[in-house]
Amino acid sequence: MIQEITTKIAIFQKKEIRKVIHNDEWCFSVSDVIEALTDTVDVRDYIKKMRKRDVELNAYWGTNCPLLEMIAKDGRKRKITSANTEGIFRIIQSIPSPKAEPFKRWLAKVGYERVQEIEDPELATKRTKMLYKLKGYSESWVEKRMRGIAIREELTDEWQKRGVREQKEYEILTAEISKATFGVTPSEYKKLKGLKRQNLRDHMNDLELIFNMLGERVTTEISQQEKPNTFVKNKKVAERGGSVAGNARKQTEKELGRPIVSRENYLPKSNDKKRLK
Repeated sequence: MIQEITTKIAIFQKKEIRKVIHNDEWCFSVSDVIEALTDTVDVRDYIKKMRKRDVELNAYWGTNCPLLEMIAKDGRKRKITSANTEGIFRIIQSIPSPKAEPFKRWLAKVGYERVQEIEDPELATKRTKMLYKLKGYSESWVEKRMRGIAIREELTDEWQKRGVREQKEYEILTAEISKATFGVTPSEYKKLKGLKRQNLRDHMNDLELIFNMLGERVTTEISQQEKPNTFVKNKKVAERGGSVAGNARKQTEKELGRPIVSRENYLPKSNDKKRLK
């Protein structure tokens, strides 16, 4: 199974730390870690001075701090200097901060949880459910969201079998389904809801999630049946799968007398702010 690179947010003492799975382990944004530990207003300058005074770290940096794709603060995907748990521990050695020790304990806990999830994948699902509930999502919403995650993984598995390899191709195919289902691309949808780094699906209501799942599941079914062997053919299948959901959405809107696509986020803004603390 191929996993798309997805930026996750971890919280350390009210500071956001971006992380992604790379080589089956968590890699963290180095700039986020330094900002969390030092409260510096110029992270780039801090890194420059840190590498200059620590020659060994500077040599270590080149091979152990890869550029990984994450969501930047402007909401766009960018290559961000990152490091795994071992790498972050090495960087912390060069940061004189009273927060260093509690951060090490926090980092070890995050890394240990990942090891547990590799040994027992069901733990990752349980933790995800728990986090959603702690954020204030209802039981029924969480079940839909988890099912949507499974459907999405089945779709990306299918795309991999059909020769889809590049991240950009996944984004294009996803946009085709979304455009046909909702009339807007994911980026347009996020703008409509006033989102930047947040996950769009985490801010969908029940009906939005249902139609999103329908478009992706039908796309998977068509692909499994027709076995498209080029990107162009996969794109057409994605549009067709989304159109099935789009037609159902339009009929639902006619019956309900209101649009399905909503500017509102599932959780009230007050709850959304609390979850970041």
